[in-house]
Amino acid sequence: MLKVHSRCDLSCDHCYIYQHADQTWRGRPARMPPATVRRAARRIAEHAREHGVPVVHVVLHGGEPLLLGAAGLREVLAELRAAITPWARLDLRLQTNGVLLDEELCRLFVEYDVRVGVSFDGDRAANDRHRVFAHGGSSHDQVRRALALLRRPEHRASYAGILCTVDVRNDPDRVYEALLAERPPRVDLLLPHATWDHPPLRPGPDPTPYARWLGRIHRRWVDDGRPVSIRMFEALRPGGGGTEAFGLAPADVLVIETDGAWEQVDSLKTAYHGAAGTGLDVFDHPVDEVVRHPGVAVRQDGVDGLSATCRACPVVDRCGGGLYAHRWRTGSGFDNPSVYCPDLLGLIDAVDAYPPPTPPASGEWSATAPVDELLDDLATGHGSTSTLALLAATQLSITRALLAACRDRFGSTAAWDLLVHLDQAAPDAVQAVLAHPFVRPALVHRLDPAALPGLGAALDPLPALAVAAALRAGVPATVRVPLRAGAITVPTLGDLVLPGPGESAEVTVGPGEFRARIGSVERTVSLDPLAPPSTGWLPTRDVPVPGGRLLIEDGDPYRDCYGQPVEPRLEAPAARALGRTLTDAWRVVQRDVPAHAAALDGGLRAVVPLAPDPARPLRSATARHAFGAVAVTPHPDPETLAVLLVHEWQHAKLGAVLDLYDLVEPGQGTRIRVPWRPDPRPPEGVLQGVYAHLAVTQVWRSRADTDDPDASAQAAHFRAWTRDGVEALLASRSLTAAGERFVGQLRHALEETRVGSG
Repeated sequence: MLKVHSRCDLSCDHCYIYQHADQTWRGRPARMPPATVRRAARRIAEHAREHGVPVVHVVLHGGEPLLLGAAGLREVLAELRAAITPWARLDLRLQTNGVLLDEELCRLFVEYDVRVGVSFDGDRAANDRHRVFAHGGSSHDQVRRALALLRRPEHRASYAGILCTVDVRNDPDRVYEALLAERPPRVDLLLPHATWDHPPLRPGPDPTPYARWLGRIHRRWVDDGRPVSIRMFEALRPGGGGTEAFGLAPADVLVIETDGAWEQVDSLKTAYHGAAGTGLDVFDHPVDEVVRHPGVAVRQDGVDGLSATCRACPVVDRCGGGLYAHRWRTGSGFDNPSVYCPDLLGLIDAVDAYPPPTPPASGEWSATAPVDELLDDLATGHGSTSTLALLAATQLSITRALLAACRDRFGSTAAWDLLVHLDQAAPDAVQAVLAHPFVRPALVHRLDPAALPGLGAALDPLPALAVAAALRAGVPATVRVPLRAGAITVPTLGDLVLPGPGESAEVTVGPGEFRARIGSVERTVSLDPLAPPSTGWLPTRDVPVPGGRLLIEDGDPYRDCYGQPVEPRLEAPAARALGRTLTDAWRVVQRDVPAHAAALDGGLRAVVPLAPDPARPLRSATARHAFGAVAVTPHPDPETLAVLLVHEWQHAKLGAVLDLYDLVEPGQGTRIRVPWRPDPRPPEGVLQGVYAHLAVTQVWRSRADTDDPDASAQAAHFRAWTRDGVEALLASRSLTAAGERFVGQLRHALEETRVGSG
């Protein structure tokens, strides 16, 4: 958390920075100087490089960071990107009261891919109870104007959500409705900061007013189908993963103040003067030294770092003792339960008593999100980064639901228990594995072997998933993993071929390596890329593309889900050649259709090589259960491969949409003739073709502005196919209302392509 500006243009009376015990802000510079920004960025990059951290999250904070102005913020963002992105993916966030947000700042945040959270407490009465100017004037209209700016399609990618501080004197229904009216991707409900020395407001005789107030919103939220992610409720459910305020995950936040001082999480400022201080700074002290500070280290101890009362509590794994700052009491320090302990117990009871009817969605908007907004965004032909993030999140939610179905069908196992533990202790590692495109086919095959014929025996995929997650998390574990054709597949990482007969192997995970044993035969695999090759280990190969890393998936057995023969593992020269072509093809997409390149960045994670077929040398495919991957026949021409990637990624996106919404009336027996197929097609097949051909039209239309002599003809050809398909779909009366709107918007996007061609 980077405190880029330490002053604020509002005077909120519940602010822990200015109104609570710690007043160190008074002696710090208002703005973080450029030299401090530079040093902070280098310290973060240094830590990412030394520890191989894959993702770094940086939040610009204050005070009010927008007081830095567009020019000042651009300097900060440019410095962070330049220093950190060579070593890790940089997730940039900014938390603001929204008062100063304007179009110039929104454009800046979209340019630098910054997600913006806005502090907003609900309806006018609720918001203006605390969030006012120094003269007492309301900030409500300015904040709503800021939220409206972030909702615009061109800015939506930067809308992270709303932070709302609870006040039990406000009407919970009106607050809930006001928050939903702003259509946020996520809502964070925060308990007001308090300690045992300064307890929270509890008006009236109710001993747990916060549990009652939040329980009311939880019930509304469940009844409405969970129309938005509310992090508190998701964190408190069993296995919810936790947050800074709940659960037992280690604390992972450090603060850099405007003078370069390292501090602990800044909510500690509510405890006592200097509570967050470490005595360290970015100029003389690396991150590793800060992590060894006693105040930081104690928050890595999980349940062992809690008070005896908390350790004995049956819901300690979900509550986690509450927010660290809320445990403070003079004399016993932080060795206490939360001052909100009775409310937290009551809220957990309320969550358990009124569970959602389906597994909670993991993402920003649930399937009940406004249909028009999402479909209109995708009907541009590509879709924004936030929409792609939604599609990826909902696909991950389906995978998690299938995982739970396997547990329900086959019972809990040691592998399941390990995955549950890792999901709480290292959720990013579990998510990285579950997001692999071929995890879902493995789970589908386990539940219904007939659904994906040709994959052989339906083995339990959970042990291999647990091994992959434990390796990524660096957590020691021992699991028995079934073998397929004498090999273990560790999703996202590779395959280990083992000698001798056997149905399973005992796999032991250690730091940066794992060992597999069958009887007396043992193989040790090091994941250190500088180590000598491990016997029998065939690592998954990846290639650098402008959007990150792309796997060449030629080992996972569940990649054989396309209804077309796939290549066996490529020889090293062929893999390198395909990798070079994929990298070049990605750059071609960036050159021709940058919006489609951003859509590829947003979700395409793997390419499966298809086996060559002399009768059809140019082939590609997607599989409904394998979101995040496309299959292609390796082709040496990046210009050709670029078109295939764009074409197939359209099918993948639309398949994910069809998992959420009915665009075609159910039970249709209609068949529609289209120019690209000799046989009449069902409406969904035509819809898929139209969406893919629109993107291909946009690629060729862009190339028509270059020296490519065939581009104009190709653009006209695909445009005619798309137009005929659109008109046939609309005339078929086979679409739902949402489907008709979507296809109508596709027609508009096609017309825009025609206008652009002159």
